[in-house]
Amino acid sequence: MSGREGVSPTTPRDTNTLKIKTTKSVAAGIPAATSSMVHGLKKMGISKTVKTLVTVNQPDGFDCPGCAWPDPEHSTAFEFCENGAKAVADEAMKAKVNPNFFEKYTVQELSQKSDFWLNSQGRISTPMVLKPGSNNYEEISWNDAFNLISKTVSDSGDPNRSVFYTSGRTSNEAAFLYQLFARTLGTNNMPDCSNMCHESSGRGLGEAIGIGKGTVTLDDFNHADAILVIGQNPGTNHPRMLTALRDAKRNGAKIIHVNPLPETGLVRFKHPQDYMKLSFGSEDLADMHMQVKIGGDAALVHGLMKVQLELDALDHQFIKQSTSGFENVVDNVNSTTWEQIEKDTGLNRLQIETAGRILAKSNASIACWAMGLTQHRNGVAVIQEVTNLMLMGGHIGKLGAGLCPVRGHSNVQGDRTVGIWERPSEAFLQRMDEACGITSPREHGVDVVEAIKQMRSGGVDLFFCMGGNFISATPDTEVTAEGLNRVKLTVQVSTKLNWSHLVTGETALILPCLGRTELDIQPSGEQFVTVENSMGVVHTSKGGLKPASPDLRSEPWIVSSLASAVLDDGRDWMALSENYDLIRDLMSNALAGFDDYNERVRTPTGFYLPNPPRDSRTFNTADGKAHFITHPLPNVKVDSDKFVMMTIRSHDQYNTTIYDLHDRYRGVHGNRRIILMNANDMIERGWKSRHVVDIVSHFEDGERRSDGWQLVAYDIPRGNIATYFPEANVLIPLDSTAEKSNTPTSKWIVCSLHEPGN
Repeated sequence: MSGREGVSPTTPRDTNTLKIKTTKSVAAGIPAATSSMVHGLKKMGISKTVKTLVTVNQPDGFDCPGCAWPDPEHSTAFEFCENGAKAVADEAMKAKVNPNFFEKYTVQELSQKSDFWLNSQGRISTPMVLKPGSNNYEEISWNDAFNLISKTVSDSGDPNRSVFYTSGRTSNEAAFLYQLFARTLGTNNMPDCSNMCHESSGRGLGEAIGIGKGTVTLDDFNHADAILVIGQNPGTNHPRMLTALRDAKRNGAKIIHVNPLPETGLVRFKHPQDYMKLSFGSEDLADMHMQVKIGGDAALVHGLMKVQLELDALDHQFIKQSTSGFENVVDNVNSTTWEQIEKDTGLNRLQIETAGRILAKSNASIACWAMGLTQHRNGVAVIQEVTNLMLMGGHIGKLGAGLCPVRGHSNVQGDRTVGIWERPSEAFLQRMDEACGITSPREHGVDVVEAIKQMRSGGVDLFFCMGGNFISATPDTEVTAEGLNRVKLTVQVSTKLNWSHLVTGETALILPCLGRTELDIQPSGEQFVTVENSMGVVHTSKGGLKPASPDLRSEPWIVSSLASAVLDDGRDWMALSENYDLIRDLMSNALAGFDDYNERVRTPTGFYLPNPPRDSRTFNTADGKAHFITHPLPNVKVDSDKFVMMTIRSHDQYNTTIYDLHDRYRGVHGNRRIILMNANDMIERGWKSRHVVDIVSHFEDGERRSDGWQLVAYDIPRGNIATYFPEANVLIPLDSTAEKSNTPTSKWIVCSLHEPGN
């Protein structure tokens, strides 16, 4: 590794005291409201707290950066959740990470700090550079920063030696300019956070129904008879979804929760705003919790399809007229034995038949999922099996029914829509070329895993990150660090300090940008940007706070300045950054479904993008039909001395950002280096809670080890364990990915646990 000596690529050992409390039985309520206010007052002060929380997710306000769940059409005065409030408070901190801060701390010293400590230092105020051989960042002007990037690209001589990464917080306008710049330069090297989360959803749905997105609207939840929530923890990751589930429940829907962990958010829910109405009770949500073993989802879906076939709960007309491949699914499901289903799932036949009968009685069913399905070896396959289940009953393209992959990042779906993709379709490129007067490269670029491999081989000169925390978000932390260290120049467009500012290339730049909460004033006046939520609605986002520093720049301005410095293509890039309406005019011509963009997006609730399966029950596939695509069940057998590990978030966390050291719903406080483990598995080995062990993950290319983890007895299937990311990412092999999507298998890692030193 050629990185700076003494810079650790992994999070340091957590020495904080671990406190274990009773798991919570009710989500949200007063504790959530209190937590929201505490985070706001602590980080923003009274005036900013009030100003932000009354404008977040409002028609004339800014879009919450906390998740991509859609806003209700009739917003209340307070339309945010606990984690949204944390995200807003975190971004609007008063503290500054300025040149004096970087004079005080070397990158070696900072690498000994925790993710939580780094994030808590406040907003980055000024562009910074870490020069070759130096251990301290120093201030650099914006102009000199872009000249450094331009020289790196010029010296490289090959556009494909540059890689442009995007996180899901990037706006549609910035993302569109970013991909236009990269393609004008001559590369499709545009990996993004989708590669690590819902890439499996996009690939699976694209093949099956002709579009890589979900097919429901928020209103569909009000008309559903049954809702499957699979591999998802909305109480922590998408808290505003709980309101939609509560309303669906009130309207008579049955909710089935499929997850290895019993998550509080789907047990009982109390909307914090109900206290204002003097309503003090909480409400049950899930009618069933199916505690499936990690990796057993495909077998469960086969069991549910068995029940539909046995009860003839099929939409025969829809299957005949609008689908193909149904007979193959029937043959495959019939050949799957109940013995195999029970063994793989850890559930009994009665449980599965009970859930199957709920679905069979439903005239309108919705299937929701998140990382619990996508981050497996069979991530694409299991999503197509869920699609098969919905297609059987005709639960697509009608009121109250459909497929609902729930996105995490606030605009991850929008970024893909506007062109952030390493393997775009020919139709997309043709329209882009005609509208923008360029000739886009046709060769596919690299995704996240491929980018890391290219960096390790010395094939990347420039690695430019538009947001995110790449080193902490990616798998195989030490291998990823080795790759980053071999890059000539790494660039991070950021709001807060994170690990990716410490594990760098030979030279590193930090470019501080405006946040969603902040005013964006350009020469033509105050600007807004747009985003797309999980259900395909495009709407505006406009901050109202004074920027944390006068040296911050908007993402569209940063991309325009980058393009102006690097390219000599005759386009007036800076004019686009001075008035975002000009960007949207260009998008109207270049993107399908964005006609009259400036006019349509200014409506109070935005507009829906076209979605043929949802809108007209039509499918953009080769034969114009929805495809039943069936697969053999994955091999989920693991040796008796090993465990299957999945990584999870804590409640005080948003992706790689750590807000605090608590996981309130699960009763874990003060320390993140913990393993949730079945109590009987612990007793069998003579272990108790807080016992310290080392974790070794096993893969084809060898073992990876991480030391010093404390056990916590928890309600999880035997043979399964759960750990927090990013701390456990070091155990995820780079080559352990889902077929077709190449998504890291963060929910399926075979591990063994050892006494320290053994």
